[in-house]
Amino acid sequence: MKRKILVLGSGFSSLSSASYLAQMGHEVHVFEKNDSLGGRARQLKKDGFTFDMGPSWYWMPDVFEKYFSDFGKKPADYYNLLRLDPGYQVYFGKGDTIEIGDSLDKIYKVFEKEEKGSGKKLQSFIKEARTNYDIAILDLVYRPGISPLELVTAKTIKKFGYFLTNIKKQVVRKFKNPKLRQILQFPVLFLGAKPQNTPAFYNFMNFADFGLGTWHPDKGMYSIVKAMVALAEELGVQFHTNSPVEKIIVEKGRAVAIETNGQQIDGDFVLSGADYHHTETLLPKSFRMYDEAYWDKKTFAPSSLLFYVGLDKKVKNVHHHTLFFDVDFDKHAQQIYDRPEWPTEPLFYANFPSITDSTMAPKGNEAMFILIPIAPGIEDNQSLREKYFDIVINRLEKLTDQAIKPHILFNESFCVKDFVSEYNSYKGNAYGMANTLFQTAFLRPKLKSKKVEGLYFCGQLTVPGPGVPPALISGKLVAGLIEEAIYNQ
Repeated sequence: MKRKILVLGSGFSSLSSASYLAQMGHEVHVFEKNDSLGGRARQLKKDGFTFDMGPSWYWMPDVFEKYFSDFGKKPADYYNLLRLDPGYQVYFGKGDTIEIGDSLDKIYKVFEKEEKGSGKKLQSFIKEARTNYDIAILDLVYRPGISPLELVTAKTIKKFGYFLTNIKKQVVRKFKNPKLRQILQFPVLFLGAKPQNTPAFYNFMNFADFGLGTWHPDKGMYSIVKAMVALAEELGVQFHTNSPVEKIIVEKGRAVAIETNGQQIDGDFVLSGADYHHTETLLPKSFRMYDEAYWDKKTFAPSSLLFYVGLDKKVKNVHHHTLFFDVDFDKHAQQIYDRPEWPTEPLFYANFPSITDSTMAPKGNEAMFILIPIAPGIEDNQSLREKYFDIVINRLEKLTDQAIKPHILFNESFCVKDFVSEYNSYKGNAYGMANTLFQTAFLRPKLKSKKVEGLYFCGQLTVPGPGVPPALISGKLVAGLIEEAIYNQ
């Protein structure tokens, strides 16, 4: 029963769903508003420099392996991976850094050096995290968020207490050293919420970090996009760039077409991997599942102020991934979630991919990507961007003991306004909806519309949640729901 399926957006979840649906034998068309594929995972190329504009961390390699294996492939068929050592480095002050190595043994020794007895405590902590990871990744995240009963298994019942406490409490109870506490709470930022608002069950992210490691695909994260596009095209998926969808056409309660560039494209199903809130604005109000009040009260992951900087020299005293936690972690988090405002003293992350990958910058030069997490929906203007660029560059120079400003060839920025204009992102958020207790699994926006037959959703605002690996899973889940609907027709 071959069907024509129209997919909105070309981010990771859309690319994933498109390939699964094409593998099932359907005619799949992907419509992307921008001139390049990949959604937020686009690349910026300038003067011989290459930057991944969005995701820059390759975690949970097993999820990528599973995705490609579903098509009889493996990541190595498309790109090579290098495990980073250290996976990342954290600055707590000038000359005060911690490196997270490429093995658990190395990390245990680092913890023990910082706090006596913490090496054994970390072993116990990671053992629990690994169990939770196996439960989550091998089982729970591949459930479509339809019913609360999806969370009830013999294994999760034993873990019930982990949903009643939070990551911060769990970490603070076991570790006294403030630096170690921050490192253990850092991976939760990938889930888009404060550690104190994230169920302790999500400590599985610590196993993803320490146990599975941090990797780099050659030529950058965009290599994953290219791989997924190549796979999709092998399966017959057709891509249409510069094709913003302006309307979803509903007849007799069913999505039957989209309108793009003034042209109506008919289809049997419409699937959106674009921003969920934006997608529903393409429908008449009576067909929207969630009103503005619903979205306004939800906890969204941060937005970001991003800088893409070309330098005419190599940078010293940094690694591929370098975090700067030399200011108050909790205060910055409060200024994102509790009283949304620009941070007084921002934490920031710097990525130097050309340290690992010579293709990312001309010889002798350095590609530098800087990210400051900020509240979604706050004011964004050029003056603020310049102010915060100066703040982080001054700190970077001081902490790493070197001059940076005289070596800047160019600086491109991307912030709230750009997330809205380029990706139709709700309030300019960068990562979707946070995975808090009441925004987990069946409590997230649904993959299937309850008001419009044949209309489906995937991506970071629905299940399983934010991040690249969850996006791949989201695409698989929604493809399964559509195939089920076709079978039942």
